Amino acid sequence: MSNRQAALSLYRRSLKLALDWAVHRSLWRGQALYIRSLFEANRNVTDARKQRILLSETEKLLETWKHPDPFCYPTAPGGSKFERNLSVPNTDPPPPLKF
Repeated sequence: MSNRQAALSLYRRSLKLALDWAVHRSLWRGQALYIRSLFEANRNVTDARKQRILLSETEKLLETWKHPDPFCYPTAPGGSKFERNLSVPNTDPPPPLKF
């Protein structure tokens, strides 16, 4: 994965992480603008070694800010309504074949 792809992945992950901590979408928007400014500040770094250092530091920072109970939609796997009220499986034997 190139450094550009890794940076984009970290940017998306940081926005999703901020959504886990935000109570309202309007609060998240301010955090998203702040996160964008942090990534924009290092946009013009061209040294590959410096880029790798920045990426690894960002990875560590995201790990420390990881939410202990991240938001999950109720109907998603792991949600409170996942597979609730499933239809009863059909246990009737199949009808006989007619020739």
